[in-house]
Amino acid sequence: MYSNPEHENGRLQVQDLRDGGVAFLTPSMATGHEEDRQMLAQAFATALRAARPDIRVVPLSGTVSEVNRAGIGNLYRTMYTDYRDTALFDAAVMRQVAKVTGTRYLSQLKLASIEQGARGRLSLFGLSLLQTRYVNMRVFWQIWDSRDGSVVWEGINEVTLAMDTGLEKPLTFSAAAEIAAQDLIKRLP
Repeated sequence: MYSNPEHENGRLQVQDLRDGGVAFLTPSMATGHEEDRQMLAQAFATALRAARPDIRVVPLSGTVSEVNRAGIGNLYRTMYTDYRDTALFDAAVMRQVAKVTGTRYLSQLKLASIEQGARGRLSLFGLSLLQTRYVNMRVFWQIWDSRDGSVVWEGINEVTLAMDTGLEKPLTFSAAAEIAAQDLIKRLP
């Protein structure tokens, strides 16, 4: 296992997340991995709840449910689309999303890359006896303050998991996401 988390703390203080809570927004994904959005968001929300029970965490499912209940789905969709193109969230929409989720901070994840596979290490007469299975993931995480529309914390982590095995046991997306989340959460104030 190799994990290389880096972070930059803007204005986020220890008490801020405890007082304000955090809601997860729909993650941005590398092309071809759009269906992994929920899994990535769930891994981070679960890890954050486990490591920091003092913080109110609204998972992605809670955020989108509240957005739909409040009738601001089109605004949310436009905000997300604009973010993909500009890396900027509309501050007015952020405030609405924060209000309906009962939080101050919004969590944005971006899966920059993911690669999974296996390489043969030992074969005999065309039969692979030992393989190195691997998963490489690079994920970017930002925490936004809905009150003023600013990024108050951000981090990036590159995770590589590899294992030599003769079994058909894969290294999964969720295993890499959990490690990426845990290592970045340790760096929150």
